[in-house]
Amino acid sequence: MNAVILAAGKGSRLGSLTEALPKPLIEVNGKTLLQHNIELCQGHDILRLFINTHHLAEKITTAFGDGSALGVHIIYSYEPELLGTSGALWHFKQYLQNGPFYVLYGDNYSRYDLRLLQDMFARHDCMGVIAFHHREDVSSSGVAEFDEDQKIVRFIEKPKQGETLSHWVNAGIYLLHPRIFDYIPAGFSDFARDVFPALLARNVPLYGICQKAEVRAFDTPEMYKRSLRRLT
Repeated sequence: MNAVILAAGKGSRLGSLTEALPKPLIEVNGKTLLQHNIELCQGHDILRLFINTHHLAEKITTAFGDGSALGVHIIYSYEPELLGTSGALWHFKQYLQNGPFYVLYGDNYSRYDLRLLQDMFARHDCMGVIAFHHREDVSSSGVAEFDEDQKIVRFIEKPKQGETLSHWVNAGIYLLHPRIFDYIPAGFSDFARDVFPALLARNVPLYGICQKAEVRAFDTPEMYKRSLRRLT
């Protein structure tokens, strides 16, 4: 199986931490975020990986090369201009047509069980399965609501108090059908803002897996320091 690991973001909110280092190369527990994601894939027998780059791209390609040292094969795509979380997939389309593939946000840290997404995908005729993790405070996050079969019925971005009872936040891990390219516009686009809402508006089925797994984002220096304390 294939996976796209998104690694092109600038991480500008991290300030000096990413001035000379791509955000996916900041370290957590002695390894870079990108290495954690590569090893997560490798541990689930996902061995052909596609990584997009932009900010200080050569540092990523130098660090991992063709991936053989970690037991995987990596194909890179450099983006002169950022294409967004979904727009980035167009450069890899020719490789992703033969079956479902994963997308992982390479600047997150996760211990998610990727097999859960495969099991859900096999049980339903759907465009994709999205991983969610539990968070008490969802006021700065995007959450989803589900029916009794875990089909996604609604996304709410940064909900106001009382707007939803859901505490399930997008974990930045997807398993997608190749037909997803029919819904990704040319140029810049984002899964959460553009693609997934468009699918729900057209009643194209998406399902969710909800797991209380370790998932950490590192968007600001404060979040980075706080998460490091929790993970050590």
